[in-house]
Amino acid sequence: MLDSANWLLALLNAMAFILSVAFLAYVVMVLRPFLWHREIPLGDRSDFQWHIVIPCLDEETVIVDTVEHLVDTFPEATVWCVDDASADRTLVLMRWLETRYQQVRVISRVPPEAQQGKGAALNAAWRAISAEVGDEADRSKIIVGVVDADGRLEQFGPDVITGPSMFGDPGVGAVQVQVRITEDVDALAATDLDRLIGENARTKGDALLVRLQDLEFAGPIAAMQFLRRRTGSVAMGGNGQFTRLSVLDEIGDWKGAPWHGALLEDFELGLHVLLLGHRSEYCHDTFVAQDGLPKVRDLLRQRTRWAQGNLQCWKYLWQVLNSPKVPLSGALEIAHYMWVPLSQILGSVVFPLTAVVHLAYALGDPEGPEGWLLSGAWGLIPLAFLFGVLPHALWGLFYRSHCASLVSRRMALGMAAVNLFYGYLLQIAAWRAAYRVIRGNGRWDKTARAGDAVTATVREHPDRHPTATTRPQLQGGI
Repeated sequence: MLDSANWLLALLNAMAFILSVAFLAYVVMVLRPFLWHREIPLGDRSDFQWHIVIPCLDEETVIVDTVEHLVDTFPEATVWCVDDASADRTLVLMRWLETRYQQVRVISRVPPEAQQGKGAALNAAWRAISAEVGDEADRSKIIVGVVDADGRLEQFGPDVITGPSMFGDPGVGAVQVQVRITEDVDALAATDLDRLIGENARTKGDALLVRLQDLEFAGPIAAMQFLRRRTGSVAMGGNGQFTRLSVLDEIGDWKGAPWHGALLEDFELGLHVLLLGHRSEYCHDTFVAQDGLPKVRDLLRQRTRWAQGNLQCWKYLWQVLNSPKVPLSGALEIAHYMWVPLSQILGSVVFPLTAVVHLAYALGDPEGPEGWLLSGAWGLIPLAFLFGVLPHALWGLFYRSHCASLVSRRMALGMAAVNLFYGYLLQIAAWRAAYRVIRGNGRWDKTARAGDAVTATVREHPDRHPTATTRPQLQGGI
């Protein structure tokens, strides 16, 4: 029995050590390019034609503000609103926007084609854009962007992503901009510091969860993208992705349509861009802002969908590893990213089980827990801190210095501590995703908006809404 227990302890220690060292090594790899980032030269947005797509499903609380921001900030862009058979007033508001702004186009999808996932809605926009620009246009000079219904693009974004290292380079087929998560997308997009640090932001009870999401996107996810710039494997995101129309056409000719059925349709698109031999780029010098999710339940639903989409993309791994158009470093980085949900599941078992076995040994030692520690087990404590705690905690400090200088030192330290537990939420999402894959459940679960809960208040008190007086006073649904 003792030999079996020793064997189990040795196995768990080895697995925990390998997972921890691999995680810490990856953190070190992504930090170097992230911390040494330098701003890129600007381009000229007028060299390109712009089409921005907003896929929508029940987005009546946010769609008007988003479209008006795009129309006011980017008057040169055509804005395509795709309604995916919304049950609320989204389509009615879209039609009203279409009559008010000449650059707004509305695409209405109806069952049974509707609500088949975000990719299907984006494909409908691609076909409409293709028909409008015609075959005579230089489609390599036409940029198609995707913005969420609650998104805010930074005003100089088109000039930044057309620079010589971005779309100014003919070899670049797609660009993903930095994503920022906030409680006030308009304040962040306008860099309105008073609103960002106002009383509402300081007292809101769910602000910490939103801050942790911003830390994740502006910290670890951005750092991963910097590494991917070097490995040639930049991933596309669901918000703030920009692709040449000519590249979308190539994917369409190859696969029938640019976007496909994975729940992580943005990552899937990025894989196809790379497999065709185009380069994808990440731009940290501009951003798209979106509302954070203040409730743990909504965050888990979103991350479960992302993790499941990651697992669905495993079918491309062999093709990526064998493609002569994807560099070896990029293929290995993609393989690592696809492994992440499985590593989260494995880690969620190995680390707690290792702790339980060590505790059992400590309690069963004839000299008590103190004797167990003094016999050499104490060395596990600094190792656990170095490999298991420090990599998570570092991001709280880097977040303040590189992403959010308005965060106080005390808040940064608090986020550094809480970020470890935030990682456990992602492990839960990985388990849920695996369960859905095993069950064969590929249903698209829409992420709830933070503003959905106050829809009734906006209707009852239109004077409190900044644009209520200019919108049609509609009764009921559509």
